[in-house]
Amino acid sequence: MDTEYSEEIVEAIRTFLVEDDWKFDFDEERGVFSFGLGITSKLKSLRYIIPVKRDSFLVYARAPLEADTDDNDVIREMAQFICRANYGLKSGNFEFDVTDGELGYKVFVDCDDNIPSEDLIKKSILIPSVMFDRYAPGMLDIMFKGSTAEEAIAKCE
Repeated sequence: MDTEYSEEIVEAIRTFLVEDDWKFDFDEERGVFSFGLGITSKLKSLRYIIPVKRDSFLVYARAPLEADTDDNDVIREMAQFICRANYGLKSGNFEFDVTDGELGYKVFVDCDDNIPSEDLIKKSILIPSVMFDRYAPGMLDIMFKGSTAEEAIAKCE
């Protein structure tokens, strides 16, 4: 079977998840891991998707709620908030889909013909949860308290 993803990278990620006792699914056809993770912020959990490619993998973490796309003020403030939060981030970035309100965090790992270490895999998975723990209070203030992006980011940073 000719795959569009690296079986070595898949095995490294699978080994980490199994040894660390994660509950996950893996789509063999597409080369995609999926699982949930509980976090300490008011969001309570994130949904993870990790597509593996030939020389890289991505870690996508999605929030369990979405911004109201019918509220232009919320969309504007959330977009500004995401831009402010992303400024200066070194490992990944927040994403905000203005068409459906989805909020996520993405980490790209370039393996460059190397097998990622357990430490690199662990960090790439935990970084989104740390970022949501830090920034979720501001996101929620925009969605439910009418805060401006400036007020919300000040609360987080």
